[in-house]
Amino acid sequence: MPADAWLFDVDLPAEDVFALYPLLDREERTRAMQFRFARDRDRFIARRGRLRHLLGSYLGEAAQDIVFRHNDHGKPLILGDEGLQFSLSHSHGVALCAVAWDCAVGCDLEWQDADLASRETADRLFSARERVDLDRLAPGQWIEGFYNCWTRKEAFVKALGRGLSHPLDSFDVSVAPGEPAALLSRSGQWSMDAFTPRHGFQAAVVVEGVDQAVRFRGVIPRQSRSAA
Repeated sequence: MPADAWLFDVDLPAEDVFALYPLLDREERTRAMQFRFARDRDRFIARRGRLRHLLGSYLGEAAQDIVFRHNDHGKPLILGDEGLQFSLSHSHGVALCAVAWDCAVGCDLEWQDADLASRETADRLFSARERVDLDRLAPGQWIEGFYNCWTRKEAFVKALGRGLSHPLDSFDVSVAPGEPAALLSRSGQWSMDAFTPRHGFQAAVVVEGVDQAVRFRGVIPRQSRSAA
């Protein structure tokens, strides 16, 4: 089955955040209260609450009944239902969730922040091949190429479920604008897709398996309680 990717906003009115808060478990509520700034707290509540609604629609369960666990590297999983895999990423008040059945999945969403797209960051995190490919781009393509590289690498690491223990410079991805998203090394058992879910954002999804399709299902309306 193909993987699904959904986009949703997490900058919500106070009444929506208030309605989502009871869906969170004790650990999530504790984490929410640890944020220093109210905007970050409310975004966290919105992310977790809306994630629960989305996963619940796939599982046929109430959002508040979903129980999460984490692997040894911190990747969240659903307790009692190993078949449904998911990955969540967020940036600038927007979240992306990728969902797949019976195969690992990872996603990344990034706002194209020109200040972050620096040569210093590329030298620190990207592989030698990727840096060469970036250098070949026209100046007007460099930021897009940088975020192609960044999102695809982050999505792959999330799919692996190993967190920061897997170095970003240990594998290669395609970076050139207009070229297909691809793992250029270790590609035999993984599929990759990339897209622009909203103006100014770049996203990538990696799914375990050969020729796995990714369907961008669109934006979940703010009041939606069902998605699948």
